[in-house]
Amino acid sequence: MSTSLTIACAFHVTRRSKGRQQIEAGEPPRPSCPPGHVPRVAKLLALAHRFEGLVRKGEVADYAALARLGQVSRARISQIMSLLSLAPDLQEQILFLPRTEQGRDPIQMRHLLPIAQVADWKIQRQLWTALVNHPAA
Repeated sequence: MSTSLTIACAFHVTRRSKGRQQIEAGEPPRPSCPPGHVPRVAKLLALAHRFEGLVRKGEVADYAALARLGQVSRARISQIMSLLSLAPDLQEQILFLPRTEQGRDPIQMRHLLPIAQVADWKIQRQLWTALVNHPAA
């Protein structure tokens, strides 16, 4: 009389340095963050707030020093810092834009710079609403 016995166990393969693989027991770990990437404009706005804090605390002399440290032009620093002139509620919406799972970010810096140049927050909000409802190509 022969008895067949089946043993089932979950395992996964993890990659180690130099391409080595290792079998581990259990289910594979779930990714720590949702799929996709944070939109670039959200990262740049967060960076602008960080830069402003560095200058305000005196850790960096001015925006020109930031440009030298980051090895970018002063014009690029000015573009990034111009995002701080957006209405606070717009800044919040930008920081919490949904992650982009594939393709280009729907809202890009070139869309935001003209809005940031407008001094009136009410008009900024109207322009933002138009941009969100009908993203430019």
